[in-house]
Amino acid sequence: MSSPLPAAWRAPCAPPPLDPQIVEYMQRMAAEGGRYPKRHTIPIDEGRANAERVRAPWTKGGPVMARTIEHAVPTRHGNVRIRVHYPETRTLRGALIYIHGGGFVLFSLDTHDRVMREYAGRAGIAVIGIDYTRAPEASFPQPLDECVDVMGWLADNAPALDIDPVQLFIGGDSAGANLSVGTCLTLRDEGRLLPLGMLLNYGVYSTDLYRESMARYGAGEYGLTLHMMVWFYGLYLRRPEDFSDPRLASIEARLTGLPPACLVMTECDPLHDDNLEMSKRLTAAGVPVQATLYPGTVHGFLEAVAIADVACRAFDDSVRWLATLAST
Repeated sequence: MSSPLPAAWRAPCAPPPLDPQIVEYMQRMAAEGGRYPKRHTIPIDEGRANAERVRAPWTKGGPVMARTIEHAVPTRHGNVRIRVHYPETRTLRGALIYIHGGGFVLFSLDTHDRVMREYAGRAGIAVIGIDYTRAPEASFPQPLDECVDVMGWLADNAPALDIDPVQLFIGGDSAGANLSVGTCLTLRDEGRLLPLGMLLNYGVYSTDLYRESMARYGAGEYGLTLHMMVWFYGLYLRRPEDFSDPRLASIEARLTGLPPACLVMTECDPLHDDNLEMSKRLTAAGVPVQATLYPGTVHGFLEAVAIADVACRAFDDSVRWLATLAST
């Protein structure tokens, strides 16, 4: 953990206004989610199934793929499923490996299928989702190990998937952004091929829950809560040393030598301060950074792409970053 003491907080003031389309998204999500028991009061499998139901309407629609295939990839922990989306028009011959969020506990390739297809369709790039094993069935660092092993497999087998192995990107949202950075740290330390860039959407990069934005936005009005973060870490981490492991608490890691990063940052998010700090530390380490704060947004806002213009802007900004990086 970064600090055992609470940060110095600003005097209380009115929170910034939310984007009206994001408000609609939150209201519809809350109405659907309110039909089910609190996830921490029921078995994990039931909570996951309910989370899938709540997000199902938001996975519909979006870009149509030319084809979608799945593979079982061998890892040190057994086979891991990947899903590969190929857009109808491919502008970039590589692939974006996308790691879904959900606190290392919830969500799936299905809850994030539209997010992956949006990147595929908008960027003209194959997008590969990793179905890593979630906690509590797999505690840290197993999901990270699986992502590292999948990246190694993809580097060796990309041509068989009709993918250029020298044009691989990695990215994800929330816990998926954490796993993306942890994967790159591991690959760097092992002297292995790194992706061209990291696409990091409102990631979690520390185990410090005393941050001001956690207190300001973590009470329940903005989706992700402080209680959820404690629950997630309680299921994912098993040893005291896990909390400070640089592969997880990456904000404290040595960040030099990592690939360029695109940070999509939310304004009204318990993880807001994590993202600001990560952007500063990457820049200080000499990593090229494109960091964009999207006003009036909440954690997970990209999933509102069906109704929210700000989500579309964020996708398009990231797609331009991918295209620019691929051409250099």
